[in-house]
Amino acid sequence: MTSITAAAITTAPLSPAGPAPLLPLPLPALHATVLDWYEAGKRDLPWRTPDASPWAVMVSEFMLQQTPVKRVLPAWEAWMERWPTPADLAAEAPGEAVRMWGRLGYPRRALRLHAAAVAITEEHGGEVPDDHATLLSLPGVGEYTAAAVASFAFRQRHVVLDTNVRRVFARAVSGVEYPAQATTAAERRTATALLPDDAETAATWAVGVMELGALVCTARGPECGDCPLFTHCAWQRAGRPPYEGPARRGQSYEGTDRQVRGKLLAVLRDAHGSVEQARLDAVWPDAVQRARALDGLVADGLVEPVEQGVYRLPQ
Repeated sequence: MTSITAAAITTAPLSPAGPAPLLPLPLPALHATVLDWYEAGKRDLPWRTPDASPWAVMVSEFMLQQTPVKRVLPAWEAWMERWPTPADLAAEAPGEAVRMWGRLGYPRRALRLHAAAVAITEEHGGEVPDDHATLLSLPGVGEYTAAAVASFAFRQRHVVLDTNVRRVFARAVSGVEYPAQATTAAERRTATALLPDDAETAATWAVGVMELGALVCTARGPECGDCPLFTHCAWQRAGRPPYEGPARRGQSYEGTDRQVRGKLLAVLRDAHGSVEQARLDAVWPDAVQRARALDGLVADGLVEPVEQGVYRLPQ
């Protein structure tokens, strides 16, 4: 493990008045505290088992974006049963990926995962690349997903910053309730300084901090009394100051184009073939909004027009 201490970390300020408080804990002790907690209380998830393939990890990372674990689990299990390798998925039409995605939401992720499977099959011999830069070159794979797959599947040393990790560091290190809406350079510097030197330890640290944010240091109603960092947390020591940043608006769904798109896709998924306009018209009363949602699905490649007034999932 690295020998530097938390005092060496550069963090974002609590306010313009001065720097954020820092953890009064040497990094080896910090790592041990979180890793011991993770080992004792981690969830038993199938993509974390020693025999989980890199493809299994990649599929989980695509599905877990903006979707809770309890909804992902059955979808992931069904997906892996049908398509246990990238080549298995690549051999199917992209519309089948959209169909199998079901109600996970944000179905463009299904198309991106299919495109990644095609690239892995055609350009990498059917094996998920173990190199971060190569992972980043795959369709639909951004910085977070590349780092997560390299870390969790190949046990490499990478900064893995999802919303849960950012929230833990914001509270424990910077002393603020919530991180900025977009990842900042200061956050990345903090995460890099906290990362253990040893690759295996760093990979476990990455998932351990993520688990801490998911189960204990939650966005709403954090279970601070159960947190292994409770006595060292800068936010606790500062008296849990309330959030003072830009308004944090929750994502609405009812009545939105997203809801209409979901209803249209549900008809197309269940049809297993072409669907006439009249069946799609029945799902939503507002014709203008319905047409806008359908046009958006076509533009995103999630739906194909077959002929005038007839649609299907992409072939």
